Amino acid sequence: MSRPRSAAARGASGGARGAAGRPGVFVQSPRSDIFVALLGIALGAMVLGCLLLVLLLQRYEFTTKAAVLTQPSNTALAALSENSEHSFSVRL
Repeated sequence: MSRPRSAAARGASGGARGAAGRPGVFVQSPRSDIFVALLGIALGAMVLGCLLLVLLLQRYEFTTKAAVLTQPSNTALAALSENSEHSFSVRL
């Protein structure tokens, strides 16, 4: 059940109906300006750049699969340090 409307709530226009026949307040939708056009141009430039990058990487047979790297063993590091002429240290 809907509540009856009072005459004061309806106003002089006979109701609170907008130009489209819907109840509520009529608010104009924002118009697009130059900044929206610039956002579109920037998006197009980024998409074009990504496509050109993929084409360039395909020229050099680029693959996205990475090989699993293994950590060198401590014995290999010890052998490397013993055989080198210069001593080195790691500082953290």
